[in-house]
Amino acid sequence: MAPKEITITSFSTRDVRFPTSLDKTGSDAMNTAGDYSAAYCILETDSDLTGHGMTFTIGRGNDLVCAAISHLAPRILHTPLSSLVGTNFGATWRHLVNDSQLRWIGPEKGVIHLALGAVVNALWDLWAKTLNKPVWRVVADMTPEEFVACIDFRYIIDAITPEEALSLLQSMQEGKPERIAQAERNEAVPAYTTSAGWLGYDESKMRRLLRETVAQGYRHFKLKVGGSLQEDIKRLTIARQVLDSSPTPGEKILMVDANQIWSVPEAIEYMKSLAGFKPWFIEEPTSPDDVLGHLAIRTALKPYGIKVATGEMCQNRVMFKQFLMSGAIDVCQIDACRLGGVNEVLAVMLMAKKFGVPIVPHSGGVGLPEYTQHLSTIDYVVVSGQKSVLEYVDHLHEHFVWPSVIEKGYYVTPTQPGYSVQMRGESMERFGGILEGEKI
Repeated sequence: MAPKEITITSFSTRDVRFPTSLDKTGSDAMNTAGDYSAAYCILETDSDLTGHGMTFTIGRGNDLVCAAISHLAPRILHTPLSSLVGTNFGATWRHLVNDSQLRWIGPEKGVIHLALGAVVNALWDLWAKTLNKPVWRVVADMTPEEFVACIDFRYIIDAITPEEALSLLQSMQEGKPERIAQAERNEAVPAYTTSAGWLGYDESKMRRLLRETVAQGYRHFKLKVGGSLQEDIKRLTIARQVLDSSPTPGEKILMVDANQIWSVPEAIEYMKSLAGFKPWFIEEPTSPDDVLGHLAIRTALKPYGIKVATGEMCQNRVMFKQFLMSGAIDVCQIDACRLGGVNEVLAVMLMAKKFGVPIVPHSGGVGLPEYTQHLSTIDYVVVSGQKSVLEYVDHLHEHFVWPSVIEKGYYVTPTQPGYSVQMRGESMERFGGILEGEKI
């Protein structure tokens, strides 16, 4: 039975900010006092359904993203949903990025692109609700042709053509029903935790959180680094003591994250000093735009068994194309709203599959686990067929109607219709307010 035809009639934006700087949650070497925030977009329709999307920031400037949402959202107003999604979604995405005046101040990057992520994700949320499915299942139920139609291949066709993408997705049809069944059993997306890893936490809090997360079934743990080498050695020593003395079976894997604090030579020397702690990867060792720098770091650290990850602030599929084609990264860390919504994420997933690089989404900020649980499920079920791990930080989930949940070290696969990022009304009222919208 086809979903009822609905039309987008209006939108609103909300600037929502949580005071996480008060307890140092989210603190790292570069971002010492962030207030986790959401530039939030709500699409209203001529039905009782609404589409909810957001972009994550860490405080100041959130209002700028909300203002940019108010420039982009009118481009899809007074339009039947059916003409925007499905096999038209790739064209809709290009329409949203093709306002020439807005492109001048942000050609698929910066504040404008952050706003695009909120608007596009709100469209996916709305569409999934009309289909009565979670977003991951909407994509899982697509044919390869429908998947490819969601993507704007402009600028990446030298990395992957639509024909290559179609062939790749067709090859992954084998085993797909079994992978869907695994997702339905909550066995598709293993979680890793950053809960104990913030630089602002003292030793006792760090030890307590490490013990708690081990008991909860986690096997992968990420710590922030880059404050000072002496302090990082001390913190990693504590982590290894707690993890290696744990009575729970299985290897405990460490990852570290510098949040762009180093130059290329600094990153290489610093990580050589931490090699004894056997980190799986170093995340964001230098500028997120420095493809050649990441390649140099990866080459230098390969003999030490340390891989290089980035993507949290990689602004579009074109940057990811360069990281992947040049062999500059070992781990591809897509962000659900730094990129321009689900469509652009799907493009990066395809490129990562072609170049053999695993997807490990960035997922530490408010709303990001709610989003990325869908993306990791899509990657496993539809694109790569390989389980990876997905970041989880246990805070601020209570503000969402359908929060992400971890059980036995795995994400519980979403079953509610939509993209899981719909925020509770009382949370939006308490921590933010309506800014701007348009009515018929």
